[in-house]
Amino acid sequence: MQLTGAQALIKSLETEGVEVIFGLPGGAILPVYDPILDSSIRHILVRHEQGAGHAAEGYAQVTGRPGVAMVTSGPGATNIVTPLCNAYMDSTPLVVITGQVATGSIGTDAFQECDTTGITMSATKHNWLVSSADDIPRVIREAFHVATTGRPGPVLVDLPKDVSNSMMEWYWPSEIDLPGYRPPAGGDSASIREAARLISEASRPVIYAGGGVLKSRATAALAKLVEMTGIPVVTTLMARGSFPDNHPRCLGMPGMHGNYTAVTAIQRSDLLIAIGSRFDDRVTGKVAAFAPDAKVIHIDIDPAELGKVRRAEVPIAGDCRLVLEELITVLEETARQASPASRGDNPLAQWHAEIARWQARYPLTYDRQPPDGVLKPQYVVECIRDSVDDDTILVAGVGQHQMWASQYWRFNKPNTWVNSGGLGTMGFAVPAAIGAKVAKPEATVWAIDGDGCFQMTAQELITASAEGIPVKIAILNNAYLGMVRQWQEMFYAERYSEVYLSPDLPDYVRWAEAMGCVGFRVEAPEEVSSVIEKANEIDDRPVVIDFRTDVFEKVYPMVPAGASNDDIIVDPAHGEGGA
Repeated sequence: MQLTGAQALIKSLETEGVEVIFGLPGGAILPVYDPILDSSIRHILVRHEQGAGHAAEGYAQVTGRPGVAMVTSGPGATNIVTPLCNAYMDSTPLVVITGQVATGSIGTDAFQECDTTGITMSATKHNWLVSSADDIPRVIREAFHVATTGRPGPVLVDLPKDVSNSMMEWYWPSEIDLPGYRPPAGGDSASIREAARLISEASRPVIYAGGGVLKSRATAALAKLVEMTGIPVVTTLMARGSFPDNHPRCLGMPGMHGNYTAVTAIQRSDLLIAIGSRFDDRVTGKVAAFAPDAKVIHIDIDPAELGKVRRAEVPIAGDCRLVLEELITVLEETARQASPASRGDNPLAQWHAEIARWQARYPLTYDRQPPDGVLKPQYVVECIRDSVDDDTILVAGVGQHQMWASQYWRFNKPNTWVNSGGLGTMGFAVPAAIGAKVAKPEATVWAIDGDGCFQMTAQELITASAEGIPVKIAILNNAYLGMVRQWQEMFYAERYSEVYLSPDLPDYVRWAEAMGCVGFRVEAPEEVSSVIEKANEIDDRPVVIDFRTDVFEKVYPMVPAGASNDDIIVDPAHGEGGA
């Protein structure tokens, strides 16, 4: 069957099971947009290429399947670099297709030409510049394989316009041949047995669960490990929902703005079981002072992560789910062989009691009855949380609102939290929420956004309105770049340089309405619940709520950048911090 390269590309995507593409056409990719008219694939026309990439990320984070985005050459390609880098940092599988000028024009500074593969080399797992239409099915199959195996991540296929227009004989490759690409699967058995030994000997163990738990679909295995051992669990920003917040062994989020108990439990642990986590600086604080008395078991699909930041006594390269399942088997064997007297009723009882004291002494808190009646952002998050069920998907931008969302929501199911972790990309929330809603149309999708973030990508709500994607956006509007302001207040003697945004410019309600959304404004605590209830009842259009929140509210707890986690600053209502 003779097809053009463009037709072969679309047929390849169909063969890979692609259901939706987020994209924006332009000259170099134009040939590919013609066969889309005859395809079963839904194309969602975004208003900016960055929106295409973040929407694809939202789709990928809630499904585990690769999100697909397609843009044109030059500025189209450069506009999607931020989502590529974001996905690379967060191990999110993406397949991005970019148009390119004709092969004979490459290197001539042709109109809308750029070195897309060169620019994206460090922000993708791999990229391809297709030189022949005959290569398209093979390249697409390889692209999906690389994006979804091993440590997931973004890939890019750059397609010159003349290759799109060339003819080829259709085929689908029966196998993939990628010499040198051999992601590990199960871990080393001897190392797993050594890990089991350390677990059996530990008196203050903590499981440090990272995003890899979700990526490997290891949540059931993690739950079983905890039920067997009673080891408490911290869930990083990228792992929220990998272990349910309502479980008595869940300590919540660690790190710079984690809760006191999660941070301190790690610091006082004698064994840290890191699963699909990478010892990010926002979790470790000062590395030399991080969990100083803990031995480390580190399980990760990416061997490059083992020993990169913290040396592990037992490094295990392998898929988290497969390694945990084998570890559970070994622990079960050990338990069967142990004498009843040696097992004890609860060998971690003292550790659990100490943790319970921290939880009682330093819970997350804020002023619930401020004397001036201002609206607290945490209260807004709690009200939205209490109005929905556990299947609701929560998306966040980046900044103070992201931390409050992670702190005050309850994540009891996996893949219900979508956010930008490693890169910290402002503007992520609105397009990512659109992608999440497209992926799970039956689920309610709320986005907690900041006024600074919202202004960066709000135009994608036009996409949501035009495409019938009813997301709900809560703007915690404090009229500032809030996290920057907090740092300036605490560490720069209140010298507020270029952080004021104004509460009224723009008018968010009128802007929302101009984009085809329903807009609300909330200025007092007593208005919050009723407006949220109205928003939850609207399911045919996007909803935007402008919550006028306390300008001066800060995120607590907080570990200052570069400081030890022992220097954690708790809310002033608790008095002095410190473990």
